[in-house]
Amino acid sequence: MPSAVRRKGWSRKQKRLAVIAGLGVVLVIAAALVLTALRDQIVFFYSPTDVQTRGVEVGHPIRLGGLVKDGSWVRDGQSNTFVVTDGATEIAAHYVGILPDLFREGQGVVVEGAIGPDGSFTATNVLAKHDENYLPREVVDALKAQGEWRPETATP
Repeated sequence: MPSAVRRKGWSRKQKRLAVIAGLGVVLVIAAALVLTALRDQIVFFYSPTDVQTRGVEVGHPIRLGGLVKDGSWVRDGQSNTFVVTDGATEIAAHYVGILPDLFREGQGVVVEGAIGPDGSFTATNVLAKHDENYLPREVVDALKAQGEWRPETATP
């Protein structure tokens, strides 16, 4: 009997490639499912000008960053109203709760929440800078683009 008789079925190499291809397909499907599930949970950063120019949907969760406008903070118990500005555009923000100790007018802030039907921002979380020399890079970039960057008060 000749030694070159072919057997029916797959070779080891073909089986190995099939297993690798199957695992690749499973990995792609899993990644697609995770990204689809997290799509609504991802929160993007916007400056006040971005909110107006990009037409952010009412009720869609976002992060709004900029400076707290001088003279705009009104506190009534735990209800706080202030204006977030990037120098070109201003958005009124409302927050019910205790603000961070470092929150003050003229300083950088990032607020999480959503735009309401009236165009104001309803905040669910307020993030103040952690020391006098820090602002998130996105806020710095937005302020520089608007010509409102004050390097003597904060650095990235």
